[in-house]
Amino acid sequence: MSYKAEYIWIDGTEPTAKLRSKTKILADGAELPIWGFDGSSTNQAEGHASDRVLQPVFSCPDPIRGGENVLVLCEVLNIDMTPHESNARALLRPVAEKFAGQEPIFGIEQEYTFFDGARPLGFPVGGFPAAQGGYYCGVGSDEIFGRQIVEKHLDHCLAAGLSISGINAEVMPGQWEFQVGPVGPLEVSDQLWIARWLLYRTAEDFNVSATLNPKPVKGDWNGAGAHTNFSTKAMREDYRAIISACEALGEGSKPLDHVKNYGAGIDERLTGLHETAPWNEFSYGVSDRGASVRIPWQVEKDGKGYIEDRRPNANVDPYVVTRLITDTCCTGLEKDGLV
Repeated sequence: MSYKAEYIWIDGTEPTAKLRSKTKILADGAELPIWGFDGSSTNQAEGHASDRVLQPVFSCPDPIRGGENVLVLCEVLNIDMTPHESNARALLRPVAEKFAGQEPIFGIEQEYTFFDGARPLGFPVGGFPAAQGGYYCGVGSDEIFGRQIVEKHLDHCLAAGLSISGINAEVMPGQWEFQVGPVGPLEVSDQLWIARWLLYRTAEDFNVSATLNPKPVKGDWNGAGAHTNFSTKAMREDYRAIISACEALGEGSKPLDHVKNYGAGIDERLTGLHETAPWNEFSYGVSDRGASVRIPWQVEKDGKGYIEDRRPNANVDPYVVTRLITDTCCTGLEKDGLV
């Protein structure tokens, strides 16, 4: 007997990395070995020295193939077993370990847009649909497009054992969101990449594509983000820690240090319109979706909880955004003596 292991990795495409995968057949009960691939075809090597290594780091049931088959997320290594320069997970690991005592957890809201060929799903050929308003969390075939794909994707994520916490239709036709978390920085990032792969693979069966483009339609249409909810043990117990984390994110060069790593095309989405703050300004506020960082109203009321960084693009690398937020906020909490 044998089983199929779908090895999945993040490539070296710039400015936004792509997911790649290939299938390995393993004997029943066999452990997941390291494997190789042609890095010259994934923007991770040159042809004269193209071998790169796949190191399994996370696996889960394969909900598409079923049975004993698995999905295998991998880090990309050089042949000397050092992390490849495109391996953002390797940079997150030491930060997650350093601040593990603060118990940081994340919930990431992944927005995305379905496309039917060259136009968003639900956009009429050669024109535009009615203006935004009724599509958000809507119902009915005149306002909702792609629900069958979304429900199938949700089922796949649940069958894979991912920490999916919800789905909803978004502000633009054909635009949706799913949420992963709350779990630790490495866990939420690994699971988000697997959920993205499952999204693309599920939509493939419907001859529809899914994109993380942060501004899929120019003009008066909402962009697509990856709002990132964050807390530590101190933040879940003390409102002073909530303010400390917000202040740390706005200190000195931190706002621009973060924004420049929050996904390609961030200036197209963070314009100050469509529920965003300008990319080059930092602000935080209670219940303010026009701020860089929102403190939910119930957090102020309860005097504890979490914050939402609304700046990350839909196409952000979760390993990068969780590393930056963990490092900045946890360092700030230490400096303020709130740990």
